[in-house]
Amino acid sequence: MERKMNQLNRFRMKATNPEIGSSHSQGVVNMATSGNKKLERYAVVTGANKGIGLETVRQLAKSGVMVVLTARDEKRGMEAVASLQKLGLFNVCFHQLDVQSPESIASLAEFMENQFGRLDILVNNAGVSGVVTDQDALRALNIDSSSWLSGKATNLVQSAIKTTNEKAEECLSINYYGCKRVTDTLLPLLQLSPSGANIVNVSSLRGELMTTAEDIYIICISYLSPAQRIPNEHIREQLGDLDTLTEEKIDRIVVKFLHDLKQDALEANGWQKMLPAYSISKATLNAYTRLVAKRYPNLRINCVHPGYVKTDINWHTGTMTLEEGAEGPVMLALLPEGGPTGCYFDRTEVAEF
Repeated sequence: MERKMNQLNRFRMKATNPEIGSSHSQGVVNMATSGNKKLERYAVVTGANKGIGLETVRQLAKSGVMVVLTARDEKRGMEAVASLQKLGLFNVCFHQLDVQSPESIASLAEFMENQFGRLDILVNNAGVSGVVTDQDALRALNIDSSSWLSGKATNLVQSAIKTTNEKAEECLSINYYGCKRVTDTLLPLLQLSPSGANIVNVSSLRGELMTTAEDIYIICISYLSPAQRIPNEHIREQLGDLDTLTEEKIDRIVVKFLHDLKQDALEANGWQKMLPAYSISKATLNAYTRLVAKRYPNLRINCVHPGYVKTDINWHTGTMTLEEGAEGPVMLALLPEGGPTGCYFDRTEVAEF
């Protein structure tokens, strides 16, 4: 861990001063055909019409990266690009992407190949919560941020937040399988990056296998019983053992979770009570990140918890701004050659899986 931290500190300084390939004022078409491709970097950000995804696009574009903003909803995606162009960021374009659709992903890959010939940065940000929320009931509870962070809110919100089979399947299809589909399809283009590409998978502390020092502090001040993110020790061991980890094993864990949900046996079998589908989608995403990083050592592939950011996915209960939440993903997206790979970051710091 100390070696990774020292390595990261060296590369963080380099990443904050990226090379700029061409003037923003030249526009998307000219940037793509300027004949100066060696100095330009091309990025794809999924789920980027709002929230952390949109802010990640903004910061990358401001750093001189040519960014393809993607979203499932074409109208919202185009509006997001227009909002950035009003800020003078013309090195952004839109392409529709539904991470659940192989055809949609293939269309994006074809566009990237024809327009840019390669891909240097992939930020897998698309995600959903996996629950049906009664917004009025949730607002009526008036739960403060400290209660969300400490876990006190878990029992309070059960009447307002429901995990259905349909929502759980959608959550895992987007957050885990969607990331796999996009990454696997774009890997041939990522491998063409002259300096080695960066893949950033936006994760969450809810996918952590370990209880961190911060968790212990919260437990102590809140008089809570110590608890792992994933209570089931066998699942934690399977996802945490990189030597024996396989994609098939990860997929079996997802199937097991969905089976237990349908049998109304989540708590009995050691799954999380709060946002269970979202939590296991991020835990499996983290495991997949480690596998792909091991498989492609020439690439820099990491996952990151952006922080407790005020977004739709947590009903705007977060304590951090979008600008702060995008810092980690952007830092990892801009890592230079030799940067860390196969790591999990809590914002901008290396953390335990």
